[in-house]
Amino acid sequence: MPRIISPSFLSADFLRLGDAAETVNRSRAEWFHLDVMDGVFVPNISFGLPVVKALRKATDKTLDVHLMIVQPERYVADFRAAGADYLTVHVEASTHLHRTLQAIRDAGMRAGVALNPHTPVCAVEEVAEMADMILIMSVNPGFGGQRFIASALDKISRTKDLLLRKNSPALIQVDGGVNTDNAAQLFAAGADVLVAGNAVFGAPDPVAAIQQLIEA
Repeated sequence: MPRIISPSFLSADFLRLGDAAETVNRSRAEWFHLDVMDGVFVPNISFGLPVVKALRKATDKTLDVHLMIVQPERYVADFRAAGADYLTVHVEASTHLHRTLQAIRDAGMRAGVALNPHTPVCAVEEVAEMADMILIMSVNPGFGGQRFIASALDKISRTKDLLLRKNSPALIQVDGGVNTDNAAQLFAAGADVLVAGNAVFGAPDPVAAIQQLIEA
């Protein structure tokens, strides 16, 4: 089972994003996690296409773009042009989810589906076979630095069961409150990719923090 760490740049110093990119490039983290928020789907505004495009120039690692926006289907081509490798949309934000996932894959990206803490695993049952990743939100989306919602552990296991039943190779990603105290439990429950924000960029040595998360 892969143990992929995807540092969340929402927790990085926005005045020094280039330095943050260099730090992650020096680490064992394989992905960059980029949270795009519109202030409508979630009560916060983060960054958008220009930042994704700039960070694409700063790394050869996987750009893992998480759209917390309404009508994400309108921007599929734009995020592909900006350099996204994975594009994740929310079940709750996409009226025609099957069509949106197909558009993401047709554009040449891998398609992710995110579930808010209150959204049941069965919400992705009909698209499990065409998703490349299922993102389990272990906090309510919109802000970094929140406390991990413990019920996400069982949700990860149930998502794993669904993917096995559907014979889907999709990865399971977990986002929210991830740190060295719970990383081992998350991997044991079936997670493949852990998004870590404050646990990485709030650490005295982010490279060492990433190493600790991988080895948890």
